[in-house]
Amino acid sequence: MAGSRGRWLDVPLSRVAKLCAVMLFALLAHITLIQAFGSPALNADRRNERALIERYGRPRGDIRTYDGTPVATSLRTTGGPYRYRRAYPRGEEYAALTGHVSLHRTTGIEQAQDTVLSGDDAKVRVRSLVGDGAVEGADVRLTIRDRVQRAAYQGLRTAGIPGAVVALDPATGAVLGLATYPTYDPNVLTTFDKGLLAETARRLRQSPAQPLLNRALNQLYPPGSTFKLVTAAAALASGEYSPMAPIDAPARLRLPGAPAYLDAGRCGAGRPTLAYAFQASCDAAFAAIGLQLGQDLLRDQAEAFGFNGGQLRIPLLATPSRYPAVTDRTQMALAAIGHHDNRVTPLMVAMLSAAVANNGVLMRPYLVEEVRLADGAVMHRASPVPYRTAVPPMSARYLAAMMTAVAPASGTGAGVPGMRMAAKTAASEAVPGEHAVITAFAPAEAPEVAVGVVLERPGRRVDAVATIARAVIEAALR
Repeated sequence: MAGSRGRWLDVPLSRVAKLCAVMLFALLAHITLIQAFGSPALNADRRNERALIERYGRPRGDIRTYDGTPVATSLRTTGGPYRYRRAYPRGEEYAALTGHVSLHRTTGIEQAQDTVLSGDDAKVRVRSLVGDGAVEGADVRLTIRDRVQRAAYQGLRTAGIPGAVVALDPATGAVLGLATYPTYDPNVLTTFDKGLLAETARRLRQSPAQPLLNRALNQLYPPGSTFKLVTAAAALASGEYSPMAPIDAPARLRLPGAPAYLDAGRCGAGRPTLAYAFQASCDAAFAAIGLQLGQDLLRDQAEAFGFNGGQLRIPLLATPSRYPAVTDRTQMALAAIGHHDNRVTPLMVAMLSAAVANNGVLMRPYLVEEVRLADGAVMHRASPVPYRTAVPPMSARYLAAMMTAVAPASGTGAGVPGMRMAAKTAASEAVPGEHAVITAFAPAEAPEVAVGVVLERPGRRVDAVATIARAVIEAALR
């Protein structure tokens, strides 16, 4: 009898043992899967305290200007689990470039070059281990010139108007200066106080001034009359226009299919040359040219300058500038003068002049000059490459001459003795709410710098856009 009861007990115990074995196997399998496939994601999770301690347990490489000035560096802490913190010696001036490293987020060059700065890049890690055995981040040297950046930022700050500045070397595409305003101090986001960090980040995100927005690369603006540079290029490329040939410039141009007119006033007695219409910025003349050329030619020319070009990394990601799809001839006429849904970043505004200045070839913009390892060896050095052929060389020379004639009238030619500049502006205090835009390069005969400046709704202070462009060009040519 006792034996029978024992056999009855063995049955459920056997089942429990089998169930426990299955559960143990599942647990071990799950742990194995996590260790084998889930560890990278867990290590990358900013909430992982062990990963944070390791991340801040060694110094990141410096970010330096072309001149060697450190604009992001690591400092030793005096206590707590984190041994190093990030510091930005010229925080607000360079925030649009450096971005910041915080406990929960990395932006700007800090993000774009994170693997080399942190030492996680395979080449950096191997070189460090072969050397003294300690993993050290590499230094990133930017293309930015100190004096150009200072002029750009101080110009915006003095004006006190939201906007952005970009300066390029037309021959290489190197970004000489890139500033945006309003901005923020990245040092306020390097705190290890999580409560303070969350509150500071929330305040910056919700600020109406949008200080975290990189207006130079990621804000789109109507180009206004600066787009006439594109329309003029398309006109020259068509073979139907030349700079000194007369064109139609009615005082009032009726927009096709709409009970509306472009009131342009008298422009060259109604029959100006293309060069004069460009200098006087005759809306009706350029709208008529757009209607004559047609949508395909205008779109192709815009795209040759880089519109609709998709994402451009410099290595910061730039929002694509946009030439719109038009559905009727009225929209085509307005698009030809930059008044439809055309949209540009300040980077694109600078690229317009850079292409003309470089004999029609637009070089790919770039921000990183070199990456240098802790032992001084250069791991990477920039190699300039063409990005677009915007216009043929002869058209580029015509456009440069037309822009040079514009500069004195726009006020950009003053204050630079012995040097001629080339420019095209879109600025008028007569139009409430209009943005002020300028694209320029200098010297006109042998260009060394191209500049794009945008100020948001400056009102009666539209002249500030030319003042800033002039100051940046002077700084670049010193």
